[in-house]
Amino acid sequence: MAPQPARIPAPAEPQVLGEIPEELTGGTLRRLGEGIGKVVYASEHWVVHRERSPREITALIVLWKALRRLERFLPGAWGIRLRERPSRRIRFLRVLVHGAILIVPRALWYGSHIRSVLMVYHRNRVRGERLAQIHLTGSDLIPKRIEFPPTRVSIGGWPGWLMVSEATERVDGTLHQKMTQLAREDRFVELEAWLDRLLQTRRDGWSRGLFSTDAHLKNFGTIGDRIVLLDTGGLTNRLSDVEERLRAEESASRPHARLGLGTLLADHPDIAWRFDQKWKASVNRETVLGCWPAA
Repeated sequence: MAPQPARIPAPAEPQVLGEIPEELTGGTLRRLGEGIGKVVYASEHWVVHRERSPREITALIVLWKALRRLERFLPGAWGIRLRERPSRRIRFLRVLVHGAILIVPRALWYGSHIRSVLMVYHRNRVRGERLAQIHLTGSDLIPKRIEFPPTRVSIGGWPGWLMVSEATERVDGTLHQKMTQLAREDRFVELEAWLDRLLQTRRDGWSRGLFSTDAHLKNFGTIGDRIVLLDTGGLTNRLSDVEERLRAEESASRPHARLGLGTLLADHPDIAWRFDQKWKASVNRETVLGCWPAA
């Protein structure tokens, strides 16, 4: 009989505080980054987020699709840099697209492929967040989360303030940023050690009955010597989803390049080769199911 999704335990609760940490109210929180569904603001040790509206998310999806189509026509791979490094330009373009969506009839936007993309994104986000809460809360695989009474905090940029009731442990940066820093400083021994740690982190997730179908380095962060999952949208506990993803992995001849390490390891083919072999030996059906908890 084929293995089944792991039995779901009772959710572990985040730490509940009587009041918000003082550092979140002692000044204006800096805009730290953004994703499709949220904008993140940070103090020294904690981050809070603002959820985007459905129209904002739609505007970003439209913009990303347009940039993907136009990137080969833009000079100096400008479109690729815009998509990979969101900046004020992207935010300005998103505001323009958002304005257009408010003017153009809604049926024109949602009657196209955009509607299905938005529905898949929303479904995966809700499901991934629920799985992370159930299986990973209290572990070292995600940033720690705290809850407190609803409190108003000041943020940089629009709308200037937020009402928040939870915060998440701040990461040092994404794993991709960590790899870039180590390569820039010619610390490739440490870089390879972090790649080994990534493979172990993934195995720890499989042992909890979870698999990330979107394991790009930008979806992981670092806190001290820990690697944590930042984007839970690709999480699944369904073996059918896992096996579909693993079939796609079998055709990947250069896993390091797909993870965004092609340029960083261009002058170190030995590290790239070793990592590719370790990845293939780890990310396969036999190894994943060997880690999977019994139903």
